[in-house]
Amino acid sequence: MSKSDLLVELYSNINTTGALTFSSKALVNKMLSYTDLSQARLVIELGGGDGSITQGIVDRLSPEAELLVFEINASFCEAMKKQFPQPNVKIICDSAENIEAYLEGKKADYVLSSLPFSLISKEGTDQILKQTKRALTPQGKFIQICYSYLLKKLFQKYFSQVEAKFTLKNLPPAFVMICH
Repeated sequence: MSKSDLLVELYSNINTTGALTFSSKALVNKMLSYTDLSQARLVIELGGGDGSITQGIVDRLSPEAELLVFEINASFCEAMKKQFPQPNVKIICDSAENIEAYLEGKKADYVLSSLPFSLISKEGTDQILKQTKRALTPQGKFIQICYSYLLKKLFQKYFSQVEAKFTLKNLPPAFVMICH
């Protein structure tokens, strides 16, 4: 799928993508700077989209580690399956509300997300964040890209520590929330 096709898909489904454009390389690098993916065993990405964050993860991930990418848009899933044929990358065309169904008893070192929580129902958000918290190892981190500082209060309901970092190097400028 070309970038222009991906953009058409993005704008056609703005209610589920929640973005005006894809994450910039600078934003992806900022997000991933709060991780040590080379030491991770299991990483989960919520909202794979065009694969820009996925590519950053794959570039840093040990070949022995596993990456589970959740994406509800079937077109994005198909494009990502072609883009990431690695055996340790699993593209899951399902809601992040179902994380636990795919873990097989494993715990994640990181859950990295670009989900549009402002557009997801309260019930859906609660389900996703509860499962995210349970999916993490005791030292694990949930790292979220968002466009509103107000979401920090939401994440504080589920995580005892939440740090907010800001970057102008994205359109629009964004926050990276680091939760543990």
